[in-house]
Amino acid sequence: MAADGVVEGDGNRAPLLGRSVELARFDALLDRAAGGARGTGRGGEFRDDGRSRLVDITGEAGIGKSRLLGEVCARASRRGMTVLRGRATEYERQVPFQVFTDALAHLDPQAPEDFQETEAVAPLLQRSGVVDRFGLHRSTAVLLARLAAPSGLLLALDDLHWADPASLELLDHLVRHPVHAPVVLAVTRRDRQGPEYLAAGLTRGLDTGTVVRLGLRPLSARDCAELAGPGLPAAETASLYATSEGNPFYFLTLLQAHRGSAAPESSAPPGLGTLLLDELTGLTSARRGIVEAVAVLGEHADPTMVSRVTGHSGTAFTADVHALTRRDLLRSTPQGLLTLRHPVVRTLVHENTPLLRRVEIHRLAAQELARAGASAAERAHHVEQSLTAWDPAAVAVLEEAAASTARTAPASCAHWLDVAIRHLPHTPEHTARRRELVLRRARALAACGGLRESRDLLQELIATPRRSPDGPATEEDQGLRVRAVVLCALVERHLGRCTESVALLRRELARGPAPAHVVRLGLELGSAAPQDSATSYAQVRTDVEVALAAARSMGDEVGEAGVLAVAALGEAYEGNMTAAHRLARQAAALVDSLPDNDLTALCEPLARLGWAEAFLEHYPDAERHAERGLDIARRSGQLYVVPHLLLCLSHVRVQTCRVSSALELADQAEDIARGIGSDQLLAFVLASKASALIAGCPPGDPRPLAVAEEAVAAAGSGVDWWASTAWCIFGWAALMAGDPVRARDAMLQAGGPELQRIQPSLRPLYLEILVTSALVTGRSEEARGWAERALKEAEKLGLPMQRASALRSSAHLPLAQGDTAAAADLFAEAAAESARSGAVFWEAYSLLLGAPLEAAAGRGRGGTHAWLRARRLAEAGGSGMLVGLADATRPPGGGSEAPYGSPGRSELTELLATLTARELEVAELVAQGLTSQAIADRLYLSRRTVETHVSRAFRKTGVSSRTALATLMARRRGGSRFGDGRPDQG
Repeated sequence: MAADGVVEGDGNRAPLLGRSVELARFDALLDRAAGGARGTGRGGEFRDDGRSRLVDITGEAGIGKSRLLGEVCARASRRGMTVLRGRATEYERQVPFQVFTDALAHLDPQAPEDFQETEAVAPLLQRSGVVDRFGLHRSTAVLLARLAAPSGLLLALDDLHWADPASLELLDHLVRHPVHAPVVLAVTRRDRQGPEYLAAGLTRGLDTGTVVRLGLRPLSARDCAELAGPGLPAAETASLYATSEGNPFYFLTLLQAHRGSAAPESSAPPGLGTLLLDELTGLTSARRGIVEAVAVLGEHADPTMVSRVTGHSGTAFTADVHALTRRDLLRSTPQGLLTLRHPVVRTLVHENTPLLRRVEIHRLAAQELARAGASAAERAHHVEQSLTAWDPAAVAVLEEAAASTARTAPASCAHWLDVAIRHLPHTPEHTARRRELVLRRARALAACGGLRESRDLLQELIATPRRSPDGPATEEDQGLRVRAVVLCALVERHLGRCTESVALLRRELARGPAPAHVVRLGLELGSAAPQDSATSYAQVRTDVEVALAAARSMGDEVGEAGVLAVAALGEAYEGNMTAAHRLARQAAALVDSLPDNDLTALCEPLARLGWAEAFLEHYPDAERHAERGLDIARRSGQLYVVPHLLLCLSHVRVQTCRVSSALELADQAEDIARGIGSDQLLAFVLASKASALIAGCPPGDPRPLAVAEEAVAAAGSGVDWWASTAWCIFGWAALMAGDPVRARDAMLQAGGPELQRIQPSLRPLYLEILVTSALVTGRSEEARGWAERALKEAEKLGLPMQRASALRSSAHLPLAQGDTAAAADLFAEAAAESARSGAVFWEAYSLLLGAPLEAAAGRGRGGTHAWLRARRLAEAGGSGMLVGLADATRPPGGGSEAPYGSPGRSELTELLATLTARELEVAELVAQGLTSQAIADRLYLSRRTVETHVSRAFRKTGVSSRTALATLMARRRGGSRFGDGRPDQG
């Protein structure tokens, strides 16, 4: 647009002024990536930890974002890196994965052929295929890592504020799960125009160090003067600069207009829109038609398509395209598409193209794409834009596009169904089809974060059950109504409205539905009740029994298996273990006899069965059924149940000490929970993730507590199962972080009066947190009360792992009184009970707590053997927490028997040197078995001050219990606590 034809957005023809700081930061990143790919990466400003980085370039339209991105792409290419660049477009916001598809179009078509997961990323490669939405995210990360070899990869995504929801969800995954490869992602966006969740996700990345933000500011007056060149008087340059406010695109547009205008210098420069549209006034009708077609067609504006929709071809068409290119109105992309020189130009041209002209271009484009064999999803955008009245064929295309994107891009699916519904005539013959489409749209909305809109649609659908108000409801009508009720109840659950969910289901059951519908409603009611703070399973037990009888009366084995599974979980949750064992066995026998195809409708009951078996401590059975359910749910696209199956597996693997796997499963569940948009589900997922992190992270790692804090924040003020679980795990995380006061408060928040909100079948385990917190804070009588309650409840449950928890709680009581032998016996019994249930994590934990006490009680060899076994289990299971505890309690005499590193005397001295004199004094008294109150009395301090010193000693030494701290102090004194098998006499 200037004399040399340069505008912002042109990657090669303009000097890049005023961006030296930004380019320097990019150079560091590119050097790191290119060097990392060759094995010679430099950390520099950015840590060379092997993770990808995303650079978030923000600024207003025309500020130079695309220009900067173009320069970065050129610099990456010069380093030998693979460069993929895509642009999101304003009028194609419902085309799934459009910006990624545009970027990957730069690949050699043969490049992904040997990639094992090509089918899993088919939508990104414009190939047909039904894939798992979140599996696509993970496979995309693998693909990017593959493309980064051998020289590094730059993935540049322009104008992200216009990206479709599926692309933004994929990007969010890449931010939260950085690729472990030499990959740089660079995105540009207008920070005031993009969706809030995009900005929020990128801001979270800033906190974790995976995102670098570059906010582009206007150019300086000096930069603009250099851009204008020496031929323009300084006063005129200053005037243009003041009008443009340093925006390079506006400045260059004004400069071009100024040079081509005979207007007097004193006249005020016109607005940007006027200037750009003035460029079109001198065009012939044929050339203007080409420009309008390119603006409307967007990503389909290849020369052949433009020629067909404009009706121009041959040498005349070619000459017109060349003329428009010379004027810098049109440009060509590396893929051979025609595009306008800047998105602002496209917006102005698009909006000033007459409506009927736009409609006709879209109609012809849809027609040509159909003729070329394009999929419904590729045609849907043009079909939508060309619809002005009821068109059965067009609506059929939209329905087909919605069906093909339901699993990978549910937001686009919901959008196209909405368009179809709006164009359906309001006549009786279309009523059934309308209601079916509304139900499909509600399901799509529930999968992509539109829970409230989904609920509103479903409630409206439920309120109008009949196909015709003049006749009786048909079986088809009743079936659709029940499907709507069940889905609405599920959505209400995800919105944290379990009471409303239960009420809705009971109202529907009161209508006297057919037996098949009774089964379906009973299944959902039995699933909802344990999560409702106002409705216990006992209150719906009769309804579930009625559903079971209905299934049996019809010979419906699938329904019977489902109801048995739901009943098993209900009883297991409540702690009625005899009934739970019986129901789980019956459910498992039926499930195991049915083929996968029959179980497609039973994915959620399979999750219930898995959880019931996990609570019953039948870990192999729980894992087997959850894995089978997960496989079926993924193949059948039942997204909403996948997190529950993943979390069941994660829970089992924490208990059985396979911690890395547990964390990976929780991460996958988190992706889905964030995609669904349910705070309650997210609270449960994050609590499970925090549990895996507690087990997996070494002492002192801040991640478990941070994730647990996010879990309780997501739970909000709720008092349901989700919230109670989140607060319990938060209490555990706080205790492990050395904050027993906060841990105690969290457990009381979780349980409410008499701890009734804490899950009965897990209550002994959670009571252990209260016992430990009470002892550390000097509340010995309170600790005794909690420990006695834990034993009573554990005996009632009859579960080995819960009994082990109660035994550990009991062991702390004699330990506080200095009776190490009694405490050691109880920890040993707890380890044996844990081993009996297969709870390897808790077996190792019990052994490590008891090992130093065995030695202190004069049973040194037994303590060493216990420690060695526990250390091996901890190491094999990948538990950083247990490995840290093992290192802190390592018997000096066991060093030659175990090839594990632990602090030697010099390291131990350095470790304890971090304590202040007062903290060291308090630690010595802790080692003598004094309570916090006794220490406070001896040192003339308040109990809270003592607790603070104890917490700080925990944090500085990396231990999480008084036992471990006592062990460290004993080793510091050089006593014989672990050496000769005799108790320390000092």
